[in-house]
Amino acid sequence: MNYWASTRAPRYSIVFAVPLLLLYEGLAWGLGRTGVSQVRNGADVLLKNLFLALGGRYGLTAFAGLMLVVGFYLVGRDVRKNGAPVARTYAGMAAESVLYALLLGFVASALTSMLLTGRLAIVQGAPAEGFSLPVQLMVSLGAGLYEELLFRVILVSGLAALGTRVFGWKTVPAGIFAAVVGAVIFSGFHYVGPYGDPFQVGSFTFRAIAGLLFSGLYLTRGFGITAWSHALYDVFLTL
Repeated sequence: MNYWASTRAPRYSIVFAVPLLLLYEGLAWGLGRTGVSQVRNGADVLLKNLFLALGGRYGLTAFAGLMLVVGFYLVGRDVRKNGAPVARTYAGMAAESVLYALLLGFVASALTSMLLTGRLAIVQGAPAEGFSLPVQLMVSLGAGLYEELLFRVILVSGLAALGTRVFGWKTVPAGIFAAVVGAVIFSGFHYVGPYGDPFQVGSFTFRAIAGLLFSGLYLTRGFGITAWSHALYDVFLTL
């Protein structure tokens, strides 16, 4: 299996995302323990609150357990079928993620400005302002992990399945439908809740286009690279 195909497989894609999970959860735990902040990424809160509502005080345990069981199962099955991962492949995935993170803002900004004004200008989503740098970095890391898990892995995949299995569409129309609807929901999510941004057409359009780009990246390069690309883009924006 070549590099481009193998890096989408669980033994690479899921394992590559594990350090992102550890960084985010470790930073969130450390900041909360020292009383600096109780702020977390919104997608993280939404997913965990769902499990809390379903499982009560055991909801968070169920959420963590489900992620571990599914992750170990997918990685283990992939390793048994295709062999152990090669360490240097992760270096290539890291380089890809940095490249995509650097390109994302320029591409989304160019498309947004041309769509809204017919000319090239700089338009971008605002970083999480009003918080200390450690909190902003923590939220940025969580955006890459949990927003990609919620909006790409769950939402876009679910909408695509709805299109093919319920509406009877072919794969490409169902994928386009899922990507567009998912991008609009992804963008709107940033304006909801007490820490949501004030609504602006420019930032909404930028985020919707970014959502489309992330969907395309997820479908072509897998979850791990997409999660890191998203996280690194937000980190670069914060710095």
